[in-house]
Amino acid sequence: MFGRWLGNKGATGAVRGNALAGLDVPDSAGVLSCRVLDPVNEPVQQAEFVVTDTAGRKVVGGETDPFGNVLATVPAGEYRLAVTAEGFTPFHGSAAVAEGAHAGLGDVMLQVSAPPQLPDPGEWEIEPMHSQIGFTARHIGMARIHGRFNTFAGAVRIADRMENSAMHVIIDAASIDTNVQMRDDHLRSGDFLDVGRYPTLEFYSERFVHRGGTRWGVSGALTLHGVSRTVTLDTQYLGLGNGLEGETRAACRATTELHREDFTLTWQTMLARGIAAVGSSISIDMDIQIVPKS
Repeated sequence: MFGRWLGNKGATGAVRGNALAGLDVPDSAGVLSCRVLDPVNEPVQQAEFVVTDTAGRKVVGGETDPFGNVLATVPAGEYRLAVTAEGFTPFHGSAAVAEGAHAGLGDVMLQVSAPPQLPDPGEWEIEPMHSQIGFTARHIGMARIHGRFNTFAGAVRIADRMENSAMHVIIDAASIDTNVQMRDDHLRSGDFLDVGRYPTLEFYSERFVHRGGTRWGVSGALTLHGVSRTVTLDTQYLGLGNGLEGETRAACRATTELHREDFTLTWQTMLARGIAAVGSSISIDMDIQIVPKS
């Protein structure tokens, strides 16, 4: 793909002549490139790359293309290139880019990283002091409102095969908190959560699916406002660690998106020009730590 622009793809250092033909490169700039491969020489797609200057400031970043290529036009100077991809150890390299020249790092080979150790089989529980269940909703078609639930509890049964594990989480609906009392009272009312009739939200899952590297899909039934729907949490497992008292902890981040109408949360008011006061989609973002059940 880049051969007609950059000359020999595997060469390193500056390549002059017609190497930059077809690219609109300013006189004071050059091109930095490489191809990102896995250990069996297959291109790594959507690997993230960041180019920084000698002061550590980000100059440009992005993702590799379907052929694993990185291509960046930058002012002449000294640079560092960092490449990261799920399941691989990061790559760090340096290059000097001259005016009107091509600095090619050739083929960058990423090595497979060891997956983090999974929690031991047994009964675990969410540690609420170091966990958070948050959400984001659209407001008046442009702004975003951030909130969280302050009170929740959960148990996780880790099986011998992680795929056979299960979890159950209960959230106190009245603990919703957006940092505005009047708005929180409205969210607790019959227009939204109706906490008098439906005091809790519950999530139960028996389906843990490994998606590669540290990524998992956790699917289960979410019961909200008296309605149950299947929801999948896009989960990144962060590994094991130890707390201040030496206790073992495991951590993960999880996200998903809900639609209010799926749970009969249909209250709405329209502003001028038909703009909805509250958006339909709610983004859920969780940071969870679990500890062995005592």
